[in-house]
This record gives sequence, structure tokens and C-alpha cells, in this order.
Amino acid sequence: MYKIKTLNSISPAALKMLNSEKYTVGNDIENPDAILVRSAKMHDMTFDPDLLCIARAGAGVNNIPLDRCAQEGIIVFNTPGANAEAVKELVLCAMLLSSRDIVGGIEWVKTVADQGDNVASLVEKQKAQYVGPEISGKTLGVIGLGAIGARVSSAASALGMTVYGHDPFLSVESAWQLSSSVIHAKDLDTIFKNSDFITIHAPYMEATHHMINKESIAKMKKGVRIINLARAELVNDDDILDAIASGQVSCYVTDFPNGKTAGAPGVIAIPHLGASTPESEDNCASMACYEIIEYIENGNIINSVNMPPAQLPRIDGDPRICVIHDNEPGIISKIAGAVSSFGVNIENMINVGTKGRLSSYTILDVSSVPNGLEEEIKKIDGITRVRIIEAV
Repeated sequence: MYKIKTLNSISPAALKMLNSEKYTVGNDIENPDAILVRSAKMHDMTFDPDLLCIARAGAGVNNIPLDRCAQEGIIVFNTPGANAEAVKELVLCAMLLSSRDIVGGIEWVKTVADQGDNVASLVEKQKAQYVGPEISGKTLGVIGLGAIGARVSSAASALGMTVYGHDPFLSVESAWQLSSSVIHAKDLDTIFKNSDFITIHAPYMEATHHMINKESIAKMKKGVRIINLARAELVNDDDILDAIASGQVSCYVTDFPNGKTAGAPGVIAIPHLGASTPESEDNCASMACYEIIEYIENGNIINSVNMPPAQLPRIDGDPRICVIHDNEPGIISKIAGAVSSFGVNIENMINVGTKGRLSSYTILDVSSVPNGLEEEIKKIDGITRVRIIEAV
């Protein structure tokens, strides 16, 4: 029986995937085999030695100590693309909200709600205060063309916008989702100088910290509208507020309100609703559960953020040895040597490692697992974790 601990409320529909015959699931589980998490902060947590993996029901993993997990042999998964449709729709909404002062107009209407028969005439006199341009015919710059950015680009193109997209790490999968009309921007300056609207879908890292700042804003068109539904730290709040005050930026839409931006003129602050749809929550949680099942039952790694991907079909249902180890020459031969020293045949195997990563991963399907073999592999220098998965 595998034990799964939940740190946040997880979609009940997704949890049904963890059937009661093999899994026990709850928020009070002790010594879990896996953890399901959404937004709970985990950096100060001490992990049990038996913890195999952590699955984040969402794309961002800033709340998880990735390096420490890798050192302890704990695989961390995320769910890229599972909430992409929900965020895409909110980006389209954000463009419309930033273009016309819809929010301001709605709030003003509330102030005259007690005027009875005069409301209609008051509206006709006041509506000119809330006009704004159409998005059709305007230019959208998309920074980051992953699952969300690619969808936004294609949708905006279909709405009649000229779209520039920039992503130095564009994947083949995301490229297939792009409309052929999306213009490839080779650098950010191309986005800045051409765009009436800019939407950010870049991951947060040291290189992207405050990528929208006074220097980059100065390169943009006067009156640009900026949308950030990705990460709060991608935008310098002080610089964006100064740009709004000067008129360089017409509107800033953020999904991450704080003490500076909440209620600030020219800012539309949304209460972190990017992925807040029932469909998105179900999709993210279902993907996270699937990743846990595949790793626990088969040793396969899908969508890990601290280990390379690894999938080996269980053709004959042989017992399986899964090894996390240093990415150094000679270790594979030592593992194979340990197996053969017990008179065990390796029926099938895969080794994956990525240049620059400290850890590598090996799966071996073997004819049997005699007593003592697991301990023999653990004696090899550079081994982080060894796990035996029984035959099926």
C-alpha cells in the first residue's frame, strides 16, 4: 500500500485515479511515498527518507526546494500545459480590460444605481470617459511561447492582431500550436519596439527577474499595455508605476496584487485567477496523479523538473531496478557489473542524463532480484538511491 500525502485541496475527480487498493491518500499521512501539492511552501520542510516524489499540480515549482530534493533522490514533477487553456482565456480577457476602461465603467455605474429613471441618461453622458481602442489591428508581443504563450499567440492572431513571439527555447510541441502568421522575434527589443500590447509567459529565474523594468519599458511604444499572468517577480513594480504616471504605459494587468499595485491608478489587479477554473484544477491534479502512479509503479519519469525524462515499457513484467546516481563515466558499468555478479540477466534497460545535470537515472529490467543485490548497488560510489519494483 502506497501512502500519498496532500498538502492542499486536490481535485476529488483526480484523486479517484489513486484507487484504494494500492494507495492511501490524505492530508494527515505520516511517512508518505509521495506528496501532492499546489501552493504550500515546502522549503522549510524535512522530508522522510522514504519519500519518492513530489508532484506539483501546476507549472510553477518555486515553492519546492528542487536542488535539495535532487540531492535526496526525490523526483519533483510539475504539470506543464494542464492549465494553459484557463490562463489563455484570462489573457484575452486582460487585453480587453486593459484596452477599454471596462472595470472603471462598471464601478462608476454602481455609483449611480440609486438614480432610478435617470440612470440611462447619465450613462449616455458618462460613457465617453471609458472608451478605448479595439484589439483587432493592433500588435501583440508574446514573451515565452510555451503551452500558454503558443495558445495566446494563435488566439490573438485569429482575432485580427499582428503577433510577435519571442522564445529562445521554443519546443517542437509548442511550435506546432503556433499560427503560421505569428512573427518570430529574434530578441526582446523587437517585441518592445513593435507591440501595442505585451503579455509575459516566461519562467521565473535569475535571468528573468524584473525583466520588465525602466530600461526595457523605455524601449516600448508610448501607451503600451502590459499583461503579467506569469510571475510577480518578472515585473519591477516601482518602475511600472512610474511608467504609468508618465504615460509611457497605459495599463498594467497583473494576477499578483501586492501593497504597491492593489488599487494603484492604471493597474488592473486580478486576485491570482489564472488557473482558477474547475477544468484546470482537474487537469493539473489528474496529470500530477498520473505522474506519481507512473513513477511509483513503473519507475518512469514524466515531466520532472529536477531529473531527465525516462520511460521504459514493461513488456514482460520483469522486476525493475531504478537507480538515481551521479552523472559520471563508469557508473553504468559498475551497476551492470553488480547485477551480473549475482548471476542476474539484464533483460532491458535505459539510462538518461542531461548535460549539466548532477544526477542521472537508470532503469533495469532484470530476470530476478536476489537478496543482497540492492545493497550491493548502494555500495557503489555516486549512488543516490536504489529502488526495487516488483514484477507485475
